[in-house]
Amino acid sequence: MKFMKLGSKPDMFQTDNNGVRYVASELPTDIVIRVGEKKFHLHKFPLQSKSNHLQKLIAKADEEKSNEIHMPDFPAGPKAFEICAKFCYDMIVTLNAYNIVAARCAAEYLGMTEDVDQGNLVMKTDAFFNSCILRGWKDSIIALKTTKSILPYAKDLKIVRRCIDSIASRASVDPLNVSWSYTYKKRATAVEIDENWVEIQKKSRVVPKDWWIEDVLELEIDLYKQVILAIKSKERMPIGVIGQAIKAYAVSWLPNSFGSMASDDNAHKCRVLVEAIVSLLPSNEGICISSSFLLKLLKFAVSVQACDALKEELVKRISLRLNEASAKDLLIPAQSPDTTRYDAGLVQTIVNQFVTRYTHIQDSDYSENNEKSPEDFVVKPGSWLIVGKLIDSYLAEIARDPKLPRSSFIELAQSIPKSARPVHDRLYKAVDVFLKEHPSLDKTERKEICALIDVEKLSLEASKHAAQNERLPLRMIVQVVYFRQLRAAAGGPKGPQAAPSSNLCASKAEENAGRTVREDMKLLKKQMKDAKLIDHGEHQIDNQIQ
Repeated sequence: MKFMKLGSKPDMFQTDNNGVRYVASELPTDIVIRVGEKKFHLHKFPLQSKSNHLQKLIAKADEEKSNEIHMPDFPAGPKAFEICAKFCYDMIVTLNAYNIVAARCAAEYLGMTEDVDQGNLVMKTDAFFNSCILRGWKDSIIALKTTKSILPYAKDLKIVRRCIDSIASRASVDPLNVSWSYTYKKRATAVEIDENWVEIQKKSRVVPKDWWIEDVLELEIDLYKQVILAIKSKERMPIGVIGQAIKAYAVSWLPNSFGSMASDDNAHKCRVLVEAIVSLLPSNEGICISSSFLLKLLKFAVSVQACDALKEELVKRISLRLNEASAKDLLIPAQSPDTTRYDAGLVQTIVNQFVTRYTHIQDSDYSENNEKSPEDFVVKPGSWLIVGKLIDSYLAEIARDPKLPRSSFIELAQSIPKSARPVHDRLYKAVDVFLKEHPSLDKTERKEICALIDVEKLSLEASKHAAQNERLPLRMIVQVVYFRQLRAAAGGPKGPQAAPSSNLCASKAEENAGRTVREDMKLLKKQMKDAKLIDHGEHQIDNQIQ
């Protein structure tokens, strides 16, 4: 860290039993200056020789026959004033990145300019700030941090802008030209731990593109946002690295749990933080801001009741990468836990946007108004399957909530196309959990829930479980048993992919088992009737075989 020493005399400032600061001297003090709640017993002459503002205040005090001056709004408080006072006495003062901004603002406030005395404090602090602080990477960051408490003064003197520009310029330098120290605590991989690799790194001095990220994490969000915007404006930083920086900042500053935001003050701080982070996210949809990270931001946004526009922006971004999410990521706590445990409606919106974007993207207007063609946004078949599994796993999680409305469960289950769900095992599990946690459902309601399941798409194991599941309607159990027997008669594979359609069942049964499907069904009906397992379900089976 760079520093500069001013003055030649030893420090003679002392503190009495009452906390009053005074100058130990043979000459008695003749003026009392109060800065905030702190008192200084000083001498008029050295102060008047350097400060235009103190000249006026002392003259006014003399007219009023007073020996006390009060400065309640002094920038940076008593510590900054003492630096200025010591400079007036020519006592040794050390300036560095931690106090230079305070000293510069205080000197400006006191009018310690060249008009009053040559080589005054304003000139000296400016020279040190420009020639040393702004030329140092970490010094610029430290100095910028200190502007927080004296922001109006620091802005007026353009200190904030100059610090930000210095930081942004250095962050945007080609990594090959980085010659200053920086903080980089990236975890070493197993290869990097090898001693030979460490030696190679030392010799090659390879500087990563994200070398600057950790140092600027120290800044509070308002200053951090200005730094990131300045870096973006220079257009030399890869947008992916900026995305990494924003994610690192969110991880560093957002609380670990929603419980820590119980107070209104903490909730407000978190809301401001989330809003700023979202505003900084790269607009380029191709940048890999993970859906997991975006969903974390959305959870915080819901928790602190952020504005609707912010939540809509996050929902849009998440919908573009829904196939990368996990069921746990989608468990967004509801704003009002008295209604439901999780916000299924918000997830429904995300899914709807995902499906709409990728199934109706063929709109001709889209091709005309966008650089990318609709084909660029078509989800690969594998992605559809991933989303199908994701939604079914999510349904199984939220089904455990006794307060979850049946309509919400059904709507979400039906929101994805059939092609996204070739196997219904996960959906069956979700339905079973819902029935278990909602025992008060009547017969009609249970049938409505179970109608989501296509028994032809159940695996052998799921079919076995369903055939013995007392929570299912009897009609569904009959259907499960029916298709199990058809599979056995067809002699095909035991998975749902081998389950034939109703039109193909008859021919396969005749070829492999030597009897028609009608004969199978008559036998099955007789067995079921004898066991008294079905009532009016016979009518449905008759319709299937006619």
